[in-house]
Amino acid sequence: MPMNLPEPAVEARAHSERFVEQLRAVIAAEGGAIPFSRYMELALYAPGFGYYSAGATKFGASGDFITAPELGSLFARTVANAAIRLLRPLGEADVLELGGGSGAFAEGMLTHLAELDWRPGRYMILEPSADLRQRQQQRLRERLTADLFARVEWLDQLPEQGWSGLLFANEVLDALPVTRFVKRQGEVMELYVEVREQQLRLTERAADSMLIAALQKVEQTLGRSLPDGYVSELLVQLPWWLQAVTGSLQRGLALFIDYGYTRREYYLDERSQGTLVCHYRHRAHADPFIWPGLNDISSFVDFTAVAEAGLAAGLELAGFCSQASFLLGNGLEQELAAPAADEREQRARNEEARKLVLPGEMGERFRVIGLERGVDASALFAFGDLSGRL
Repeated sequence: MPMNLPEPAVEARAHSERFVEQLRAVIAAEGGAIPFSRYMELALYAPGFGYYSAGATKFGASGDFITAPELGSLFARTVANAAIRLLRPLGEADVLELGGGSGAFAEGMLTHLAELDWRPGRYMILEPSADLRQRQQQRLRERLTADLFARVEWLDQLPEQGWSGLLFANEVLDALPVTRFVKRQGEVMELYVEVREQQLRLTERAADSMLIAALQKVEQTLGRSLPDGYVSELLVQLPWWLQAVTGSLQRGLALFIDYGYTRREYYLDERSQGTLVCHYRHRAHADPFIWPGLNDISSFVDFTAVAEAGLAAGLELAGFCSQASFLLGNGLEQELAAPAADEREQRARNEEARKLVLPGEMGERFRVIGLERGVDASALFAFGDLSGRL
């Protein structure tokens, strides 16, 4: 166990131990080993036990990590500045947020859109976690005007009817269950999870044709084969997932913000152990088997794969840039310069902006990609567009 992790409370540890027993039963029932992607899915989303399905606080100072919307309102207000340039010409349009977190982004986005004299027909939130949905509803009911709150809808599934507007997802792609693999003497092996000596452990199985084909496509793009012993991740299901989430978007923009790399950056020799990262109480570590249900598990995003999946789904690339470039190009400095209530609020804003844009914080590590259909949103990426690197 990493030495810098704090011990969980007795109740939390008991929750994790019960979950491990359930995981062992699933593994036994499914043949003695399950793909890592299946394990990650259970660890994050298993009803009542998974990280996002249980009731503990995930976001903010009292949780395990802080996302950009939790820092303050600058992030949501600046994204709203970008969105209004797309939404206003569409007239009647909607917003769909995938994974609403604590509700902080929806609060800031809706409030600022109203200040800009525009309101969505619907602000839809697709939230798989019942606990997070409840927290979002409480927050937004308390902090939005009655008119704005009446526009918020929580969805149990993706919209089936066609709609136009903005699809927004912040730190969603990194939480999609990834397929992990290793190269062994030129062969592709998929990493599975088994129970060995009562502990959850990795094991290797021969890759299926889908994984082999996906990795061959990656290596063709790279112009080289990955070396023996190289461990990494692939989102094999990404084309189908992206087709599903954007299928009913008739006109508009799908905007994804996450930490990640272009493909050539993703599969550098120095990342020979992959990009998987776990978070517990604001500590990052690399062991996905520590206290299942209490840890967030994620991997960095291959944005080249996102662009490819978007094109396959009938979308066009609007742009790709760093988070810093996107925010600075869409009015962050103007938001920062707006009058503050007092000196303390201004200091907090300055600190928030620093974390959002500095290279050593979120500014360069997080990237923004836009996929458009029936609109031209390229102007949102005019400052620092890196599409040529994909």
